[in-house]
Amino acid sequence: MNPKISQLLSSLNEQLNFIDLEVDNQIKKCENAIEVILASIANLKKIISKSNFKTDTEEIQFFKDLKPQFTSKLIYYNMVFKIEMKRPNGGNRILKKYYNNELLKLKAFFDNELEFYQYYRTGNTYLDYKYFQRGKFDIKLALDNFYFEADTTFSTSHDFKVAQILANDLIQLYLENQLIIIENKDTSEKSQRKPNTKLMWTGSKVALTELLYALHSEGVFNNGTTEIKDIATYLEYTFNIELGDYYRTFLELRMRKTSRTKFLSSLTDSLIKKMDEADEK
Repeated sequence: MNPKISQLLSSLNEQLNFIDLEVDNQIKKCENAIEVILASIANLKKIISKSNFKTDTEEIQFFKDLKPQFTSKLIYYNMVFKIEMKRPNGGNRILKKYYNNELLKLKAFFDNELEFYQYYRTGNTYLDYKYFQRGKFDIKLALDNFYFEADTTFSTSHDFKVAQILANDLIQLYLENQLIIIENKDTSEKSQRKPNTKLMWTGSKVALTELLYALHSEGVFNNGTTEIKDIATYLEYTFNIELGDYYRTFLELRMRKTSRTKFLSSLTDSLIKKMDEADEK
């Protein structure tokens, strides 16, 4: 990967992570995210305009793997913004129906793009020279109308479709999380024994996400059969916090250049220090 592109992507991910942690209002969060993504894509375009791809393989890699990492984020936040702006007022039943209808729209996209979806997901490459090289479009490959108005120096016939696939994965997770939250609200009304003290999570969402994946990886709940989303829902309810898109946060943790388990390492150090202090008394 071009070092400038790598740095640009890393910076974008850091900015989005900061927005996710600092902004609670979902609509405002999307507005802020879209602003920084558009600026990042503009910089990406400048980088490409000032350099030439050395080989066809390098050009294909950029439009198949790299550019979609930027544009998929734009699609994701724009779609979440639209979903939340159109969210109806009403009870949990109405909201469930609304979010389920949005999931059906994602399925419709999958059904309409099944052939290309299978091509991309199975790692095929035999049509890459048509899909991901500029000026090599094939009218027989079901092109979207917008392609004919796109900047052909920065677009191919199918790089946007890849971005849509990546974005839809994240949108599906978002919608499923919203449904889980609603379901949790329904069940939380049931009478249950509650402790006298209410514990609030005052650490960062990133730290709790790190703990979430550690608990899931260790299989400490229900003999390891509990799914990650169920553990996330339990932690969100218990600590009265919304983790948001914890899957994307986990991806950010994996991309850390320093310690990928910063919070867990800090927990270990703190406990050992406490034990040492107790031994000295």
